[in-house]
Amino acid sequence: MTDQTGEISRLAELAKGIRIAMLTTVDEEGHFISVPMAQQEVEFDGDLWFFVERDSRVVRNLTLNPHVGVTLSSSDTWISIDGDGEVVQDRAKARELWNSWVEAWLPQGPDDPNVVLIKVTGHGAEYWDTPGGRAASILSFAKAKITGKRYEGAENERVDLDSAAAEEDR
Repeated sequence: MTDQTGEISRLAELAKGIRIAMLTTVDEEGHFISVPMAQQEVEFDGDLWFFVERDSRVVRNLTLNPHVGVTLSSSDTWISIDGDGEVVQDRAKARELWNSWVEAWLPQGPDDPNVVLIKVTGHGAEYWDTPGGRAASILSFAKAKITGKRYEGAENERVDLDSAAAEEDR
């Protein structure tokens, strides 16, 4: 297993438990627009899936500029993903990913023509994690304050998802 593969596995492990993401698109005036989206539970390979209505602002923004940012966070983990978003109308995939969480927001169901998927293909990511959670972070912070040395309680890595995808295609 390459270091890159290990980093992607670590990224996938961290992302798995985070349900809500902030999806950032660019509007017609060049402004960043971020909206909360429920991340669908699929095996993370650099791609993320979200449900949305076809006539939404997110879809309009993606048709203008597919470049997106996705942010995932929990009490001790932060993930930033850079990628491209595309609108996907695939009823079979929508049915596969459909769940009660989505149904709360889109009661019309996966077969409604206004319900579409957004597939975000990640190009790169960066994550920050505090192994051991809040208690470990507080101890590391206190140690840094007492010793006057830099805080060392977090793990930070950059992950190139494009090279991993290229490696997988070979």
